Amino acid sequence: MNKQKRAELYARLKAANPAPTTELEYASPFQLLIAVLLSAQATDVGVNKATRKLFAAAPTPEAMLTLGEEGLMDHIKTIGLYKTKAKNTIATCRLLLERHGGQVPENREALEALPGVGRKTANVVLNTAFGHPTIAVDTHIFRVANRTGLAPGKDVREVEEKLVKTTPAEYRLDAHHWLILHGRYVCKARKPECGRCCLLELCEWKAKAP
Repeated sequence: MNKQKRAELYARLKAANPAPTTELEYASPFQLLIAVLLSAQATDVGVNKATRKLFAAAPTPEAMLTLGEEGLMDHIKTIGLYKTKAKNTIATCRLLLERHGGQVPENREALEALPGVGRKTANVVLNTAFGHPTIAVDTHIFRVANRTGLAPGKDVREVEEKLVKTTPAEYRLDAHHWLILHGRYVCKARKPECGRCCLLELCEWKAKAP
């Protein structure tokens, strides 16, 4: 996709959704970090259902440590991989208190040093909590980037690097949310809704429906 088409693509996404944001519910950078950590291989809807009660009971790292793994598992047992996530979450809370005074670090290296936190999670936290122009590539963004021709790549890291490099500066902060929402609700994996896609004329996917 050429430079002009990329700019038009983002302009259309912005026109359709001027202020995009995550669908995860949170009230602090800490709560966002935990919600994203819990969201791996789970839906935002399912995570929100669990974290509403969890964050009411344990809104801070200190309070979550007090819950312990068993107490945390009671809150998140409806989420996939909840035992591993409970273990990582408690370990992350401990490190936040020991290394960062209970605050979520605004630093990729420090974030990725936390148990269960990979590059994608760090990108989401840096972008959504701290306003960094990072792009976290999940399955939705990977699909949209490859289908449309926006930033084709063989793996998520290649797609991320291409998106960061080619996305116009004025759109970079919100690109992550525009692309993930577009993939979640329009450019779906099995039945993409090309007929109502605002990017139809720009899309370079050969199998797109008219």
